Amino acid sequence: MATQVSWMLELNIQSGREENFRALMKEMVSATEANEARTLTYEWSINADGTVCHILERYVDSAAVLTHLATFGEKFANRFLEVLKPTRLFVYGSPDAAVKEALAGFNPVYMESVGGISR
Repeated sequence: MATQVSWMLELNIQSGREENFRALMKEMVSATEANEARTLTYEWSINADGTVCHILERYVDSAAVLTHLATFGEKFANRFLEVLKPTRLFVYGSPDAAVKEALAGFNPVYMESVGGISR
């Protein structure tokens, strides 16, 4: 558990881009499932009116995060940022300096664990 990294990314879905959002989400989920065995959780959720998206992600370690971010940058970043506008990023766990540098553009808030359990 000490090496895991997770986050919750909140995004606004751009008006009129709902179809693009759903198609991109399906493509990204499929790619992550097929190619990233060290991704433990990759869940997308939207609010009732379809304007806000949360993406919950959890990785075995920082190396797994960097693998995911490399794929994101190469294949999805441009379309992602056309359809979605990041508003908040909360990061949990033990990201290394490389992960922190890679996430810096999202202005993350790093949360410190103060107790709990994970199974």
